Amino acid sequence: MSYKVLRFLKNHATLLRLHNPVVSSNFTKCIATSSQCKIQEEVAKLLALKAQLAPEDAAPQKFSLKTPKGTRDYNPQQMSLRNGVLDKIVAIFKRHGGECIDTPVFELKDVLTGKYGEDSKLIYDLKDQGGEILALRYDLTVPLARYLAMNKINTLKRYHIGKVYRRDNPAMTRGRYREFYQCDFDIAGQYDPMVPDAECLKVVTEILESLEIGQYVLKVNHRRLLDGMFEVCGVPADKFRTACSAVDKLDKSPWEEVRSEMINEKQISPDAADRIGEYVRLNGGVELVEKLLKDEKLSKTKAAVEGLEGVKLLLEYCELFGIKDKILFDLSLARGLDYYTGVIYEAVLTQPIKIGNEDQTVGSIAAGGRYDNLVGMFDSKHKQVPCVGLSIGVERIFSVMEAKLAAGVISVRTNDIDVYVASAQKNFLEERMKICAELWNAGIKTEQSYKKNPKMLNQLQHCEDNGIPIAVVLGESELKRGVVKVRNVTSRQEDEIPREKLVEELKARIAALSVKDVNGSA
Repeated sequence: MSYKVLRFLKNHATLLRLHNPVVSSNFTKCIATSSQCKIQEEVAKLLALKAQLAPEDAAPQKFSLKTPKGTRDYNPQQMSLRNGVLDKIVAIFKRHGGECIDTPVFELKDVLTGKYGEDSKLIYDLKDQGGEILALRYDLTVPLARYLAMNKINTLKRYHIGKVYRRDNPAMTRGRYREFYQCDFDIAGQYDPMVPDAECLKVVTEILESLEIGQYVLKVNHRRLLDGMFEVCGVPADKFRTACSAVDKLDKSPWEEVRSEMINEKQISPDAADRIGEYVRLNGGVELVEKLLKDEKLSKTKAAVEGLEGVKLLLEYCELFGIKDKILFDLSLARGLDYYTGVIYEAVLTQPIKIGNEDQTVGSIAAGGRYDNLVGMFDSKHKQVPCVGLSIGVERIFSVMEAKLAAGVISVRTNDIDVYVASAQKNFLEERMKICAELWNAGIKTEQSYKKNPKMLNQLQHCEDNGIPIAVVLGESELKRGVVKVRNVTSRQEDEIPREKLVEELKARIAALSVKDVNGSA
């Protein structure tokens, strides 16, 4: 109510008092109430403005300074360790002909939904951004399928390293995060059965061997065999995927809990669950495949026979690649993702890793399989591009390597500097800078102190603390004679080298350094 209206009503109240005292009294109360409401409204606005303008002497707001749940920071040592691991992985991907691609960290939500089965609930949704409903990518496989379909690509051998996001319950010490790296290698194209599949297994073994992470086993199974197994056990066809997601939990939960979930949550009959239990306890090699091909029920089921024949061929190729001793045919391996259609595999460490004061298992450290129908989901004509691939669980590998680093089993350098330019007396900054520029221009990794007159002891201590193998030491008498001292930091041996031959000498010494001198303990 405006102040003009209030004045108008007050003037009329005077006239009402002359004619009807009772009405006049009520009318006056109404005006007073309205005025009070207006005042309270204005006071509320002022208080709101005051709240927005915090006083200068107000205490800073307290909050918990931390990274979001399921994420973490990485210090220089950890990043050096991670980069070393990734470099080894990329080298093996390239050895097998991999080409690198990248895709956006978020996708249209429709691209991701319906591809991960029960795990779809772990997808991070984003708010509406300009009319597009988006989500953070859950893995690198579905974006690859979208990429192949969108660009009409029929053959590709690609690797991709990038961050993915899952709204999961994190277990940080075991490498389970909400934001984490995946390292994928996939072969897309129409090829003969199990040839690219076997190479993917070979790639996994090469990576795990190069990282010296510990004893492991590479479990394999086949989705067609699982479908046939569920069929002969009496599971309805529309419950195959839900049964598969339950079996997939056998690496974390005992059979009794998985059986209970099948019956009480998946609505699978107790008899069917018990028959499944008889099969998923089996593991072995070619002899188990032969035994199951003679199984009374499985041998009469087309899907099961196809799966068993595929596993048999895969094991034969693995023997040719020299990795048969690393492979275990395991019927409990299910892989819960909906898009798998053929062979599936998963690498796990066979011994617990000491993390802190506890022995812990870290779960699978590599996994993958064949997905022949995923690309067709994105193609307007449903054209299929068969694919098979693998994903290295680098975060779990990092957790194992970091535990070894903390225990002193391995060591890493946080920089790659080969030469440190030092001075033994004062007023040598200009000469140090000239030599640094000369070495940088020659491609030599070099650094110096940023102090004008650093102490000699501090300079040499910096070299030892940071694993810098060579120091060039400048002194007044040496420069007058046209030489500099080159010091082996580890052995502390010093040699005088002609100034004009410094670059040549340093390059020769760097080339001769052992891996231990340059990169720390191998």
